[in-house]
Amino acid sequence: MSHISDTAHSSALDEETARSELYGLLAQVYYAPPAPDFIAGLRASATQAPTAGGLLEEPWCALVGVARELTEAQIAAEFEALFGGVGKPEVYLYGSHYLSGFLNEKPLARLRTELISLGLERMEAMSETEDHIAYLCEVMRYLIAGDDVAVANLTRQHSFFAGHMQPWVMQLCDALQKHPKARFYAAVAELTRVFMSVEAQGFDMLA
Repeated sequence: MSHISDTAHSSALDEETARSELYGLLAQVYYAPPAPDFIAGLRASATQAPTAGGLLEEPWCALVGVARELTEAQIAAEFEALFGGVGKPEVYLYGSHYLSGFLNEKPLARLRTELISLGLERMEAMSETEDHIAYLCEVMRYLIAGDDVAVANLTRQHSFFAGHMQPWVMQLCDALQKHPKARFYAAVAELTRVFMSVEAQGFDMLA
């Protein structure tokens, strides 16, 4: 009986680790052009989902496949074409844009209030506002893997996800997948879409 319990506990820990690692991966690729060693690791990755569950298998395989097809320079150029440049980007990565139509609006103020309650604040070196998808993924990673159980728990994860990610992330995925310049990031968007769907379903089961 204890062996079954230990196995279940280990499986739950493995799933939490996989969730936090996938949030970390998404944070990396959305924040900056992926580094050469990151792309090399992705190309060498086993073409299987990085977390338990068959739903992630197909988008993960597709992302690995696209990473193998494109050069590092092509992936970096795609990042700049979609998210960089001076003025208005081709695709916005900020929650406020999707929730209010403008940057630095009320959704960002609400987010900052919640981050303060979590004991988190934006680092001075960070050039993006806190409603950037990469920052939000990093917060989720912390809420899953952090040591402070007062904030790193399922209740906080659910609240943060439902309040600051779920209302708009699918719109970001739509924008990327429809964009003619997106190949690598279209695959990233599909992985994001499926992962966020899995997360939402998991949280719904807790409600």
